[in-house]
Amino acid sequence: MFNLKTITFDQIKTSSIALEMEEIIPDEIYAWTEDDFAKYQVPIGNSRFPITDFFDITVEGEANGPEEVKMIFNGDLNRVKYIGCKMSAGEIICNGDVDLHVGAEMSGGHIKVNGNAAAHAGREMSGGLLEITGDTKEFTGASYIGEWRGMTGGEIIVYGNAGKQCGECLTGGKIRVKGNCDILAGIHMTKGIIEIDGDVNRWPGGQMKNGNIVIHGFLGRLLEGFVYKGLVEDPEVDGEVFKGKYIKYTGDIGLNGKGSLYLDAEANREKMSEYGEIDDEYTSIREYRNL
Repeated sequence: MFNLKTITFDQIKTSSIALEMEEIIPDEIYAWTEDDFAKYQVPIGNSRFPITDFFDITVEGEANGPEEVKMIFNGDLNRVKYIGCKMSAGEIICNGDVDLHVGAEMSGGHIKVNGNAAAHAGREMSGGLLEITGDTKEFTGASYIGEWRGMTGGEIIVYGNAGKQCGECLTGGKIRVKGNCDILAGIHMTKGIIEIDGDVNRWPGGQMKNGNIVIHGFLGRLLEGFVYKGLVEDPEVDGEVFKGKYIKYTGDIGLNGKGSLYLDAEANREKMSEYGEIDDEYTSIREYRNL
């Protein structure tokens, strides 16, 4: 019989220096009781403080492993970072905005942030699902400073907007942004897929070697390293069919790249005029948004 252990963290007070929660993941605390949490001290800067100074923690049920754990964080989590870092199973729900590195290096399980996320959300993750109902800042699903490999597997869904260099060094998995995206999405990517429902500021796919970027909104500016391949209908990308007409490019030729970039043809109608491929079917020109 499947068990479910629910651990609820109700915030008592905030900290001006971020709490580092990378040790508090289902993999490590699935057997903990309320007494165990009462003894635990959370890293804050160069020191440690009792976690119960910041959260009222309630434990309900039992678990035989991390996959049977559901963690719920309630409160202002803007100064709580590394939530779900390196988790492999279980579920974490954050009811509030979160700080840096949520879901970093996770390999399995499910994290849902009911709010916004700071930089490096889902960085270097290899599996699992990370959902963010609000916006993310820079480097979503990217590599960390000094590294060359970003997200390798799993899925990130951002229901709001994403900051610059989303999917930087992507080598696998999928990132779905349902809002708009800032500059240099997919820079240095070598595999995987980035799908953006909204508009993109400029320069997606810079120095990409492989992989796919699909943009359903308006693209402000394209890099010169992309080669126009024509107008395609209902393209199949990584086994998924995208209905409609898309302008296809490949690149980045500066690195002999073989990546593919697809732009929704109606949203980017004025770009088709450069190639003489406008037909009577396209009757509306989307307003230029000064991106």
